[in-house]
Amino acid sequence: MLALFVLLLCITSSFSASTRGAGAAGPRLNNDQLYKFSYTTEVLVDRAKGSKDGSVGYRISSDVDVNLVWRDPSSKDDQLIQLVISNVKIENVAQRSAKKNIFQGATTQSLLGENKLAALERPFMVHLKNGKVSSFYCYKAEPASIKNLKRGVASLLQVQSRSGKVIENDVSGRCTVEYKAAQGQVTRTKALETCKTAETGFTTYIQVLGVSGESSSVTVFTLEDGFIKSATAKETHILAVNARRTTAAKIVSRQNLTLVTIETGPFEAAGKNVASVVKSLDEKLYAVGVTAEKVKSQCKGCRSLFEHWQEVQKQFEPDSLSKAIAPRSFLALIQSMRKASKDEILQVLKSSTKTALPQVVDAVTSSQTPASLDAMLQFLNFADPKGLVLHERFLYACGFASHPNERMLQALVDISKGKIVSNDIKESVVIIMGALVHKLCQKGGCELPTVVEVKKMILEGPDSTQVESDVQMYLLALKNSLLPEAIPLFSKYAESEVGAYCTISLTALQRYDVALITDEVKQTVNRVYHQNRRVYEKNVRAAAADVVFSSNPSYMEVKNMLLSIGNLPRELNKYMLSKVNDILHFEMPASKILRQAMKDMISHNYDRFSKVGSSSAFSGFMARTADATTTYSLDILYSGSGVLRRSNMNIYGASNGAMLHGLQVAIEAQGMESLIAAKPDEGEEDLESFAGMSALLFDVQLRPVTFFKGYSDLMSKMFSMSGEPMNVVKGLILLTDHSQVIQLQSGLKANAEFQGGLAIDISGGMEVSLWYRESKTSVNNKGAMVVTGNVTVDMDFVRTGMEVSFETEASLDFITTVQFSEYPFLVCMQMDKTTFPFSESLTKYESLPSGKSYVSRRGHKQLLPGSEFPLHQENSNMCKRVFDSDL
Repeated sequence: MLALFVLLLCITSSFSASTRGAGAAGPRLNNDQLYKFSYTTEVLVDRAKGSKDGSVGYRISSDVDVNLVWRDPSSKDDQLIQLVISNVKIENVAQRSAKKNIFQGATTQSLLGENKLAALERPFMVHLKNGKVSSFYCYKAEPASIKNLKRGVASLLQVQSRSGKVIENDVSGRCTVEYKAAQGQVTRTKALETCKTAETGFTTYIQVLGVSGESSSVTVFTLEDGFIKSATAKETHILAVNARRTTAAKIVSRQNLTLVTIETGPFEAAGKNVASVVKSLDEKLYAVGVTAEKVKSQCKGCRSLFEHWQEVQKQFEPDSLSKAIAPRSFLALIQSMRKASKDEILQVLKSSTKTALPQVVDAVTSSQTPASLDAMLQFLNFADPKGLVLHERFLYACGFASHPNERMLQALVDISKGKIVSNDIKESVVIIMGALVHKLCQKGGCELPTVVEVKKMILEGPDSTQVESDVQMYLLALKNSLLPEAIPLFSKYAESEVGAYCTISLTALQRYDVALITDEVKQTVNRVYHQNRRVYEKNVRAAAADVVFSSNPSYMEVKNMLLSIGNLPRELNKYMLSKVNDILHFEMPASKILRQAMKDMISHNYDRFSKVGSSSAFSGFMARTADATTTYSLDILYSGSGVLRRSNMNIYGASNGAMLHGLQVAIEAQGMESLIAAKPDEGEEDLESFAGMSALLFDVQLRPVTFFKGYSDLMSKMFSMSGEPMNVVKGLILLTDHSQVIQLQSGLKANAEFQGGLAIDISGGMEVSLWYRESKTSVNNKGAMVVTGNVTVDMDFVRTGMEVSFETEASLDFITTVQFSEYPFLVCMQMDKTTFPFSESLTKYESLPSGKSYVSRRGHKQLLPGSEFPLHQENSNMCKRVFDSDL
């Protein structure tokens, strides 16, 4: 016990000694002394790996006089300090010729203006308590930009002499800060990601299409006799597009405060507390807060929204949608719309031509402001059958919204409760509601009242109706929502007697995180594949197999699937063999357990793996870079008579561990055997003639499109078939949408805007020739994409920044030709990418309100060759035979 007492006494003594040695909690000023500092702050904007000489930006330098005004008699670390800025100069950071120097010949007064310069040089006070800025006093009427610059100077007086983590308030906001003290030096590292400010931005939910950033802020203080001898700060922000990290921008901010000399200064003022002392010295001084104020930017000579629209309206015509100018104009118009009122937006909508109006609806909806949503709701009439195209474009733009809010979801709820003239639009409203629920839940809004209401509606929907189309509508909405609560419902409908319910449910289960797929769900999916309870259509069993392989299957699950090969319908046999080979070839997650199961000669032998047919599954790489990987997969399933049963094309994007299902186009056909007097496969004898297509775009399932339904509809379409593809998706989509306000420690503020726009046209078609006994399906994808990043540091007196961008135009066609005059029938699949242009550009600029400016532009263009994506060798051999027979 005595030993423990002695140990505690030693620890206490040691702690007391270290506390005494540390001295003051922060810097202490002496009475009757004037501390004269030199101060500089500079900001640089450039590409991520740019040098200082190639950057744009400016430097502000001045003298700063600091003196003690008042100290609390009971606490030496409770001080009121006065600061006076003088001899202000503004100049270039980079060395440039006089011709390229926008500050050449300009005085500080001509740049700032007499009033702002006077405000900057007007004394201000800081209440420093235990080394922290507790209050900031200046004139209320001073411009916000001037007050922020003063706050930036004050931030270099905030320091503590002991190591440790604290939460501090300064011009950057409320941030977590770590101090590391060494002899005569303190390093302050600010965790910028923790800073909370009044100005918040937004970013894209989809990480692959998003923007990521790195930031750091380090200030090194040199202390002498308990006061600051120097303070040097460096703050860096790098923002880059995840899918192409060369599309990036860097902001570097530096501050330097150096003690030059100490002179005799004024005496302390008398007073009981800080507030009374400040009031006695200058009644116009007010405590205005330590964190930065919002600076209202004033745009002189800027175009109105309508003027902007008149300049770009030709680029919104359908003929321009395959060109990069369309998405570029789309992004620029969104920026203008985000600053516009409802009436200004309505003026643009009402003045648009009939052909350009759908694209304008895309832009207005993608703006995602209260004014733009109000304008759309006022402009659209869902009871008018003439506006179906506009209604669908509005709904799809809502589904692709980069940062939707509860109000957008509520608007769709209100629309669904009102009069809707079209059943297709009614279905789209509900399906898109599911997509919005998913996005709102992603950002923690699952318990919002409107989200709860919609979740209840779509979860109860499938069991609340007997109408087949309505059940499909609710299942597709749930597929978009990806609610964990929907998994038992999908498991139930996967065993339905209706093939469409089964397919939707199984493809929905495949989209969930593997961790959510329980053993009970796996048992259900295996029952469907092995037909333990009833006979299923081939495409349903193929979808079940896909779920099993993608859900971390067990050894026995894989072995049982291998054992089933040879006992399946002929084309399903071939499909399963092709799927197994594709998993092994592409090294998918299931490949390891699949190889183990194939060591058993009973499940892996020549008899099973030599089955013939035309169905296939194949995956490959479209593009591989250091930043992103794009893959594709093509799954084709035929009926035993040679008619297409299911065609499924997928494109995936992966970046930094995140995955995006960029595109899925599925064509399904059934009940067409009667056309060629063929016998239907088992379980498909009573199927109604049907062909249709569904698309999933950027993780959003869209409403399926029907080519024909029923024998009479089939025959009328057969004889009127023009070969022209049917449009599935057409329009302008906002892919990347990142807006960020970066409050620098210097008091300057940067704005970062990254946007990516896509003009897209997806169409598909199906032709059947009874005379030539040939069918052809096609999926045509055309698009133009533009991604821009804009970073600006915009003060009242000078604007500097840069824009980095890239753009491309491309076309991707997938064509399947089937000749079923003999068996095995000939199938040729082609996936072609045309030659396409690609360009990048970098623009840096500095400008003054007077109009004087400096602009630097760089860029390059290239033409990338087209190609036909490789499929398996068997397909190549088949295509040769198909084309030879056409000669």
